[in-house]
Amino acid sequence: MSVRAASEAGLEGTQSSVARPAPRLPSPPTVAYLHTVVDAPARLHEVTSEFWAGALGWPAGNPWPGHPELRSLEPPQGRPYVHLQQIHGPPRVHLDLECDRPGSTVARAVGAGAVVVGAEDRWCTLRSPGGLPFCVVRAQAHPAPQPVTWPDGHRSRLVQLCIDAPQAQHDVEVAFWRGLLGGRWVDSPSPEFAGKWHDDAGAPLQLLFQRLEEPDGLVRAHLDLGTDDLGAEVARLLDLGAEDVGPGSGGWHVLRDPAGLAFCVTGNAPDHTRRRDLG
Repeated sequence: MSVRAASEAGLEGTQSSVARPAPRLPSPPTVAYLHTVVDAPARLHEVTSEFWAGALGWPAGNPWPGHPELRSLEPPQGRPYVHLQQIHGPPRVHLDLECDRPGSTVARAVGAGAVVVGAEDRWCTLRSPGGLPFCVVRAQAHPAPQPVTWPDGHRSRLVQLCIDAPQAQHDVEVAFWRGLLGGRWVDSPSPEFAGKWHDDAGAPLQLLFQRLEEPDGLVRAHLDLGTDDLGAEVARLLDLGAEDVGPGSGGWHVLRDPAGLAFCVTGNAPDHTRRRDLG
């Protein structure tokens, strides 16, 4: 599908000439908010929904009007930014970008090597150069939710999406997202990670870019919770049915949800702030 198809979905006018590959991307449109979507096939959708509702402390809402395959995990205050989607295919996680000029963002993404794979009434779906699915939607005004305080007093919130790239795709994938998003970038001192990104404008999620040991394959993503008590949060999630994979080398703990998707509990601050501490 072309960039023109995206504009016909109501994402604003673009011209086919902007779809030519370009090595540099000046003046990125503002990314106003980030969302993440947990995609699971029908046989795993309900158990995945129940797990993440418990993990985040936010119940799953009603299906979206016109899109019964989608539901949001709804915090008591603030707008949802974590969603659930029933798909035909294996479980995965993808990213949604809210932008003030979504059509321009789609055109820039295509110019940098992304591919448009579909256009709906409210969003355009693309794949990054490394194969990671993501959607672009029009920005709306909304506050982000704060962390949940659990009965023992510790707090947690989903704070980070980690983009996992095999070695052959890593540098191209990092360059793609840095050029597309703008915002603030902080290099990582660890060779396992390229760095972290945040928009410094109140997005509820920051991004982390990880270099996988595997030599080749598709880029994928996983979820990271931030907490002020790592041990208590890991124990709570295990009680909810998470599978224990084990501690990581950098002070995080790896688990799997009922769909088999790996995720991490980290020491990233759970608080929502306009400017995130990226280390």
